[in-house]
Amino acid sequence: MIVEVDLYYQIRIRYSDGESIRSIARSLGISRQTVKKYCEGNTYPDIRKEYSRQTEVITDDVQSFILACLEEDRQMKLSKQKHTAKRIYDRLVKEKDFKGGESTIRKAVKALRIESSIPPQADVPLEYEPGEAIQIDWGDATVYINNQKRKIAFFCGRLSYSCDIFVQAFYSQNLESFLEAQQLMFDHFKGIPSRIIFDNAKVAVKEGFGRHAKATDGYKSFAAHYAFQTDFCNIASGNEKGLVENLVGYARRNFMVPVPRVSSLDELNQSLLRDCLSYRNNHKIATHNQTVKEAYEEEWYFLKQIPAYRFDTSRSATPIVGDYSTVRFEKNNYSVPIKYLRKTINAKGYASKVCFFYNNELIATYDRMYGSGKTEYRLEHYIELLERKPRSVFQAKPVKSSVTKELLDWGRLLPGGNAEMVKLLRLCVDYGEERVLYIKSQLPQSLVPTVDMIRSQLHTTPESNLVYLKSEIQVTTTDLAIYDEKCGVAVR
Repeated sequence: MIVEVDLYYQIRIRYSDGESIRSIARSLGISRQTVKKYCEGNTYPDIRKEYSRQTEVITDDVQSFILACLEEDRQMKLSKQKHTAKRIYDRLVKEKDFKGGESTIRKAVKALRIESSIPPQADVPLEYEPGEAIQIDWGDATVYINNQKRKIAFFCGRLSYSCDIFVQAFYSQNLESFLEAQQLMFDHFKGIPSRIIFDNAKVAVKEGFGRHAKATDGYKSFAAHYAFQTDFCNIASGNEKGLVENLVGYARRNFMVPVPRVSSLDELNQSLLRDCLSYRNNHKIATHNQTVKEAYEEEWYFLKQIPAYRFDTSRSATPIVGDYSTVRFEKNNYSVPIKYLRKTINAKGYASKVCFFYNNELIATYDRMYGSGKTEYRLEHYIELLERKPRSVFQAKPVKSSVTKELLDWGRLLPGGNAEMVKLLRLCVDYGEERVLYIKSQLPQSLVPTVDMIRSQLHTTPESNLVYLKSEIQVTTTDLAIYDEKCGVAVR
């Protein structure tokens, strides 16, 4: 019968008070065997014995045969030619005259496979020496830059011994960003480890994976210059770089919450560096005896010195300047001075900058644009052309995209028309649009200022190069008697 808790309570209380088993059974209306089973508290009603039945057909001989098949599969290492449970059953019937059912063998094979295999979740605890390794990885987050919602990638690096951290944000995970991030990481840690551990990033690996991975020529050159070994992880093996995997989540939860609102990516990165330094100075890993700062100061002595020459991390190209004085780089266009029209120049794309050179001379620098089909013009690159062709001034894209509507509306009111507008633009190039508009705002509102009026206000008196001396110059007299005495000259 089923004994509920209340009935069990009555049996135990009455027996403890000295009542006999017979009396308890009679008064409660249950059998003496039930009272005897529960009266001394040697068991409990909810306890049920687990049912187990050892099948007689799975003998030691059958089990050994199954294990031999599984071991043969492990040694052969052929993923497409392994024993299935059905194949093992067929062999048992044929070779061992097995009389049992196929389902029995299926259950036995499944159980033995589980017993003989290593669980995929099993990890080996790792320990690193000072300066031995850095683990690196990428994460992603959403931020607001100039009030525009953007998704950015952030690079994470963590010293494997001290657990000191480095986090910086980039617009892309391209090769330029990947190399530049590591350079900045070396600067932050003030040294280079013996090896860098990371997953099989496409920007660094041209073929293979894990220990069979082959680095790209660009990354091999970078690693050779900074003298570290590349250690690529196996696929889906986050445990091999667990420290930095944890850092990615930590940085997103702690450095990116609340969602950052910044004016530029540089501002965000300055904030992230402050967070990294705060982590170094104030954090302690629960399982470590030292603080992160103490461990880093110990590890720093084992890091390799950063070489004097700074490796060029840019993506280089040699485009030809088009007829509109623009250069195409990575699907976007940038203007350069008109005098370089149809000339071949050198373009260097960094993670967040693009620089253009002609004969090793820097001719233009831009914040790098990502995406495709975008064009950025600069008014100063076209001002000389506009002075020769003033009729196009109000339709010129470099003008429309570079100056404010206020300046364009003012230019349309100038008595000299297009030519006068070009002169006004020249003042903006030379002195800055903000200053020109400020002078305009100081003049009477009813007056339409001319270019000459603005130019007169821009003129400043140069500082004088005359040097004024004091009218009275104090001259300190010197007693020469001591020199006469040293030279043996008789004093009269």
